[in-house]
Amino acid sequence: MLQKPCKPRHFLICSLLFCCLTAGLCSAFAQVTQIDKAHDLQSESRLAYQKRGPLIILFSRQDCKFCEIVRRDHLKPLLQDPRYKNRIVIRQIDQGSGMPLTDFNGRSSTHATFTRQEKIGFVPVVAFYGPGGEPLATPIVGLRLPDFYQGYLEDAIDKSADMLGAISRDLSRSR
Repeated sequence: MLQKPCKPRHFLICSLLFCCLTAGLCSAFAQVTQIDKAHDLQSESRLAYQKRGPLIILFSRQDCKFCEIVRRDHLKPLLQDPRYKNRIVIRQIDQGSGMPLTDFNGRSSTHATFTRQEKIGFVPVVAFYGPGGEPLATPIVGLRLPDFYQGYLEDAIDKSADMLGAISRDLSRSR
């Protein structure tokens, strides 16, 4: 039995359909997990303090695959976790970006300048700040051991909350 040769129009339609499906799948795998960029550290840290939690900052770079893992697998899920979603504020600062930023003292800066001031060399770094920009817990540098990373993160958040409680008590006593 002889098969009819494929018509050019049919071949073209099938080829276009294949390309569209392939492009859609590729873009789905290439998506970057988004966390809000920091704009005003002074107001963002106060918002976190009102929630009785730390301002968590991910120092990152666009081309950093480990930063994406921290964002996607650890920080983004915290925003959905009932234990943390109403207690924390998470923002991202891009290491080499000239994006405008208001620092903890209300001064104009950029993401790159603030990153240098914080002496961030390698990324990812997850840092925990109080309402005045004070560090509340030891920053988590790098990806460390992925199986234990969530534990490091939760411990740092709990330590930050304890520090914020101490700050609140000190403020109450001084009034």
